[in-house]
Amino acid sequence: MEILQYVVGPMLNLCYALIDEETRSAIVVDPAFGSAVVLDDLRARGLRVTGVVNTHAHLDHVAENARFLAETDAPLIAHEDERSNYASLDAQAAWFGVPPPEPAEPSVWLRDGEKVSVGNDELTALHTPGHSPGGLSLLGEGFVLVGDVLFAGSIGRADLPGGDQELLISTIRTKLLCLPDETIVYPGHGDSATNTHRTTIGRERRTNPFL
Repeated sequence: MEILQYVVGPMLNLCYALIDEETRSAIVVDPAFGSAVVLDDLRARGLRVTGVVNTHAHLDHVAENARFLAETDAPLIAHEDERSNYASLDAQAAWFGVPPPEPAEPSVWLRDGEKVSVGNDELTALHTPGHSPGGLSLLGEGFVLVGDVLFAGSIGRADLPGGDQELLISTIRTKLLCLPDETIVYPGHGDSATNTHRTTIGRERRTNPFL
């Protein structure tokens, strides 16, 4: 499985495309502000988008959902405990001082341990709450996409509605730090100062000051 990582928008969101070369299909993870360029790139590569996944429903991670659904006819996929954040997107937009996004309701609600297809490959959905109630990580062979739960040298914030600091730490320890040290971690935001857009489980276990 090939992973393409795109840095988009004013908050340095990381949008991902996970590709199965055999079927020439892809899923897109977290279409943030400015992620229309992802669609353009996938089309130029001759790839078909078969799913759109949100790791969580904070506005900066779902801003382009409606565009992706309209232009690909792919289903929107999220964890079932994230319904409250989808319902609050208009309020979130007011906090950001931007117009509310076009409505885009998930049609596939996942639970912990269920699978997400990428062509002939599969990812395992991990329920990783704490930053948000329905935080979702996607586990593949040798890698995990974690949204805003864990970063290189940091962790997600827990002071937004539905956040829980104690639960966040527990989630990281029980769902992520149990993975092999060499597992590559793809977070939901990058660090422009260090140009760091990924890390590993082993590095965070040894050096992350929040853990």
